[in-house]
Amino acid sequence: MLARMQDTNLYAAILGVVSPWEVTEVRPEVERGRILVVVEDASGVELPCPECGKACPRHDHRKRRWRHLPTCQYQTILEVDVPRVRCDEHGVHQVPVPWADSNSSFTALLEALVISWLKQASTSAVAELMDLSWDQVDGIMQRAVRRGLERRGPVEPGRIGVDETSFQKRREYVTVVNDLDGGSVLWVADGRGQDALNGFYSGLSRKAKAGIKAVAMDMWKPYIFSTAAHVPDAEYKIAFDRFHIVQHLGKAVDQVRRQENRELIQGGDDRLKRTKYLWLKAGRNLLGDQKRSFQALKESSLRTARAWALKEAACGIWGYKVAGWAKRAWSSWLDWASRSRLQPMVRVAKMIRYHLIGIINADVLGVTNARAESLNAKIQKVKRMACGYRSRERFRHAILFHLGGLDLRPHAAATHTRS
Repeated sequence: MLARMQDTNLYAAILGVVSPWEVTEVRPEVERGRILVVVEDASGVELPCPECGKACPRHDHRKRRWRHLPTCQYQTILEVDVPRVRCDEHGVHQVPVPWADSNSSFTALLEALVISWLKQASTSAVAELMDLSWDQVDGIMQRAVRRGLERRGPVEPGRIGVDETSFQKRREYVTVVNDLDGGSVLWVADGRGQDALNGFYSGLSRKAKAGIKAVAMDMWKPYIFSTAAHVPDAEYKIAFDRFHIVQHLGKAVDQVRRQENRELIQGGDDRLKRTKYLWLKAGRNLLGDQKRSFQALKESSLRTARAWALKEAACGIWGYKVAGWAKRAWSSWLDWASRSRLQPMVRVAKMIRYHLIGIINADVLGVTNARAESLNAKIQKVKRMACGYRSRERFRHAILFHLGGLDLRPHAAATHTRS
């Protein structure tokens, strides 16, 4: 008898079971590899309605079980006849229990452990470690994300970044919206069309949309149209990231180099052969012979040298804090590029002229989508860790789980202990 009392008291303390609940039996089932802990509500008093908190008479009981943290090498199972109450206003409801969320078959302490391990390992690895199924571990992740989103509530971001990232195949994408100031993912949606971003803006209040100060993105028309349709004064808030402009300029330089290289080789001149990365490095981090070779190339009369000079001049424009000065600098560069007779550079100049306000906004507002690019790399790491995702919904939840900055813990009432 004393041993039984010690067992029940021990598990009551471990589980944080307090009045009106009490542990009445601890039954080892060694042959089944588990320990059954029986918990009862023996108070007999009226219990509060989960909806309104009003004390209500008991209606009946429903037997439920929860998986808890292991006891040594044995599974620990809680078995409870959970009361249901009848409320005059809200009908029959099961009363909440203090050790688990209402929609879970695991105790909050077990879910908390699984959540902490999921931050470090894949769903499959955690499932194997905890002797759970893949779906059970994934269910814990899904509940954690839903809980975190509910706790986060409505968002009112000041500066946001919009980018797409690949899902599975090369042309399958999800749209990701991130908080440029907080660094967390705010929204994930299928595809990279206008509807994907519309869903984010539609969830914001009028005040929140008016409070957006900057939207960093690449020059993707669906994102531009969506932002223009939802954000007041979007023309002065859309900012085209420097990274993407430089990327287009770098590709244009390489197109000039490849065309010119073919022409030179036909005449027996191989100066541009295998020089792609010299131009990409733009003379930086070059040593010895590479540095001397590049110095001679960039000072030559080659069309590639002129294209590279244009690119470098454009890179030097960023840094203006006054829109008028930035516009003058870009206008001068655009005139030069348009007269260069280098078709790849002319095409980039036309693109820059069309998106010039957004490029100047990025300069004046001091925003960049570099954080989005960093998040994109982390998202791909999450995808690799899971060896890919078959379901877009699970991919979205995984992004929010790892990068959403959410409070994922089980409900506070579910992890309390005797004080």
